[in-house]
Amino acid sequence: MSNSELLQIEPLELQFPFELKKQISCSLQLTNKSDNYVAFKVKTTNPKKYCVRPNTGVVLPHSTCDVTVTMQAQKEAPPDLQCKDKFLLQSVVVGPGVTTENIKPDVFNKESGNRVEECKLRVSYVPPPQPPSPVREGSGEGSSPRASLSDNGTVNQIPDYNSMSRAYVDSLENTPEVKALISKLSEEKNIAIQLNNKLMQELELLRRQGNRNHGGIPFIYVVIVGLIGILLGYLLKRT
Repeated sequence: MSNSELLQIEPLELQFPFELKKQISCSLQLTNKSDNYVAFKVKTTNPKKYCVRPNTGVVLPHSTCDVTVTMQAQKEAPPDLQCKDKFLLQSVVVGPGVTTENIKPDVFNKESGNRVEECKLRVSYVPPPQPPSPVREGSGEGSSPRASLSDNGTVNQIPDYNSMSRAYVDSLENTPEVKALISKLSEEKNIAIQLNNKLMQELELLRRQGNRNHGGIPFIYVVIVGLIGILLGYLLKRT
């Protein structure tokens, strides 16, 4: 920031992220902390290379003005990115109500007796910002969510769907309704197993009695055992 009495200028060095065949811009901020109207004018040692908007204007009392300096697209890069171009910003107090359109041409001429303040600005080239590097994808079960680089340069998170599925199933198993259903099916399964064991014992008893009596098993018992077996298979299938 400059220490001039009329305008505070920031920055004092114009930095351009240099890229070939591309227009590059940077900004100046002029601050008037006085009670006067202050006119300014921006000059450069290489006017064909730079475009300044506005290059002339008036900063009202206790206000600011932004100036944009645009460097035209360059076909070749200078050695070691060194730049010898310079800017000169002149400022002078003008009468109240003066606008950019009615600034007199000789207002910035010191020979006319005007008190003209001057501030020299340097120019430097800096490397352009580097794009973010893509994040390598992790592998293996249980790894954290992986990241990928999208077309616009932003990083997107890829969820681990296996972990999400396990978490969802675990959450369902912990609900009261599911717990009650599991408990009921387990109880029905145990009852069916006990009934099957009892029927097998009775069937074995009947077989032994039949052998003693030299007779076969009554047909009704075979039908009952078959129906109970179907019912048992249905209950086991539900669980």
